[in-house]
Amino acid sequence: MYINLLLDFRNVSETGSKPEMPKNHMKLKTGKDEIVYLLTKVVLKYEAETGQDIKRNTNRRNYEDLARMLSEISNRLPDTSETLFHNHYPPGENNAAAVYPFRKYDITGGQIKDAINGIVSNPRQFLVDACYIYLYGQGRKGFSQHPVDKELLDAQTAGARPNGNILINNGAASLVSKRINTYRAIVILLSAILLVVGVLWAKENSKEHKLIRDLSILPYQPSSAEIDSLEGIWLCYTGSPQARTYDAGRFHKIVSNIMDVKYQDGYFKFTRYGSNFEHEGFMQFEAPWLVSIHSHVVNGRDSIESPKLSLMRLDEGKRYVYVISASWSFDQGKKNRIIGIRELFIKQGKGGRIEEIINTPQNAACSCKIIKWHHPRNGVRLFYLKNELLDTIGDKKLKNALDEKSILLAQPGDTTLLVPKHLVNTH
Repeated sequence: MYINLLLDFRNVSETGSKPEMPKNHMKLKTGKDEIVYLLTKVVLKYEAETGQDIKRNTNRRNYEDLARMLSEISNRLPDTSETLFHNHYPPGENNAAAVYPFRKYDITGGQIKDAINGIVSNPRQFLVDACYIYLYGQGRKGFSQHPVDKELLDAQTAGARPNGNILINNGAASLVSKRINTYRAIVILLSAILLVVGVLWAKENSKEHKLIRDLSILPYQPSSAEIDSLEGIWLCYTGSPQARTYDAGRFHKIVSNIMDVKYQDGYFKFTRYGSNFEHEGFMQFEAPWLVSIHSHVVNGRDSIESPKLSLMRLDEGKRYVYVISASWSFDQGKKNRIIGIRELFIKQGKGGRIEEIINTPQNAACSCKIIKWHHPRNGVRLFYLKNELLDTIGDKKLKNALDEKSILLAQPGDTTLLVPKHLVNTH
């Protein structure tokens, strides 16, 4: 291989019989065209000799073994100018103590990667000579006297009268040319694909950023204390049953819900369990300690039913948290009307899991939905979700917060809706 080649020339030098330098020069290709062709043939020869497959892409590590091999040739150039017919190279200082890739004439995988991909217009001369020596047994200067590969001749020289000393392997030259064209086509195709993907990604990314900005998605990143204050299990009370026209006993009627809030990726997802139906949705901090709540009725369809929007503040440090909501009366059919309503949230704790109990004798006995909160430290706690009358509840906070004054009808005028039936003027 290449080491045997160098040893042969060293033996010639030691016997005192030096090869004569040819005197007739042929004009060769230069720059990018020359080095791309040389390195392509070097790769093919190296693969054939070693059985190693070199992937031709933009990863410099793929070319490191080849670079080390060529470096063994290039670092002997200061001693082989007369035997291998190439330009003189001065020896490198401290070259004996240096190791690859810090010697003066070392060739790196990155240099080969750039050169073989055609982005180097003025390659290092020692890289060029190392390629000639590996392929043809002599440097560029010697090869120009008796070129054995017409593909390396300059276009004008190649078009002139053929030199009888040129030995052409048309099959090999054709194979190299085809491979070069194939690699170029692959590079062009991959570049086009990357360009299209990049344009599509930039467009999609721009749309996403615009959507986030226009809809004010995650405008504020909550602190750990804010996250801790919101995440967990909440007991919620609402007076929405008081606005349902079908219920003759609606006056001062309230209902309890259980809400399971979980934090993920800067926002909160939750399920709100009611006595008859559930809500699900998300929460986000709009500003320090200010939370917006977005939810809708779970209906098993791919559509939003009865969307609900709420605001709550968490910075007051009190057990009862008042929430103002744009909600619904959850009446039947077209009588389901938009209302404004005050609700009351009470934090119960964190952790564990929620289990719904429905369609059991216990549900029939209490006429309610039962929620089991399985807590890892506090065992199981039961919540009975059902409609109740304020007058039967001893908690004054609930009575003052959730009476008929807690509801605002979207359209004024129907003042009889929220008062007891016996007080309605029938005249």
